[in-house]
Amino acid sequence: MSIDPRVALQSLVSSLEEHLAAAASRRGDDDPAVEAAYLSIADSFEAYEESLYEAYGEVTPLVIYEDDDEEEEEEIVTGS
Repeated sequence: MSIDPRVALQSLVSSLEEHLAAAASRRGDDDPAVEAAYLSIADSFEAYEESLYEAYGEVTPLVIYEDDDEEEEEEIVTGS
């Protein structure tokens, strides 16, 4: 069951607004609220792009880049 692209887009917009609010009230370099909002944008974007593709065969010109630290941690955990 796919999500309506308009619903997914609204979720992405909400995630962007939450990130702005978290960034504006940041409490240090490693504020967990900012990191959570950042990850929410990535998740919402992926859901939007997937729903857009399923509904219309279309994609966006945007790409989510993985953090190098996360890739290194994943390699250590998986042994790859």
